[in-house]
Amino acid sequence: MPLSPETRATLKTVSTATLATALFKRGLRNQFIQDVRPLNPNAGTMVGEAYTLRYIPAREDLNTLAVFRDPGHPQRVAVDQCPEGAVLVMDSRKNPRAASAGAILVTRLMKRGAAGVVTDGGFRDSPEIGALPFPAYHNRPSAPTNLTLHQALDINVPIGCGDVAVFPGDVVVGDAEGVIVIPAELADEIAAEAAEMTVFEDFVLEEVQNGRGVIGLYPLIDDQAKADFAAWRQKTGR
Repeated sequence: MPLSPETRATLKTVSTATLATALFKRGLRNQFIQDVRPLNPNAGTMVGEAYTLRYIPAREDLNTLAVFRDPGHPQRVAVDQCPEGAVLVMDSRKNPRAASAGAILVTRLMKRGAAGVVTDGGFRDSPEIGALPFPAYHNRPSAPTNLTLHQALDINVPIGCGDVAVFPGDVVVGDAEGVIVIPAELADEIAAEAAEMTVFEDFVLEEVQNGRGVIGLYPLIDDQAKADFAAWRQKTGR
């Protein structure tokens, strides 16, 4: 089922930490992409359906600069076909020694209306990408062209990215902390639960900032804390 505008909007208001807890309650422990970070932490929350690109190790006779002249080169095609509102997720085998893409291709994604881009490898032109108002996540900067180590092969197939299985259409959420992957069929219920959890966590944080202890409050098992939360919700309209 496609990601609804309502669920997309809700997911923009919650953190990857809260989503991780909601997924953990359902037995999903390995949905947070490991060792990636935002190039621009102020780019805003990224939400979109996964559109994938898979790299394999490069072979020298097949990966010369001339391959970029081929209009069917999978890396270029993935960038030009990634749907509006989707997140391009790249399996670079957790190898950041060569770039998965650079500023020109990432800018192209942004201009086409993609929601963001993620690789478990690295980006070249990282200062330029970091200056874009566009969510982009990688392991670390990498100046060498992808051809030195990576061969782009498959588009929109199941991949692994940062030790997480990513299927086309899964919902990808990124914030200043990192990127998490939600199975498509769970997106609506996870978003709704995470929104409720966020309201509660905002109340808890406010109480803790005011000097209250966490026992009985977090988790909410104390009767007085429950009454205080209900009163806070009524007061704040949340």
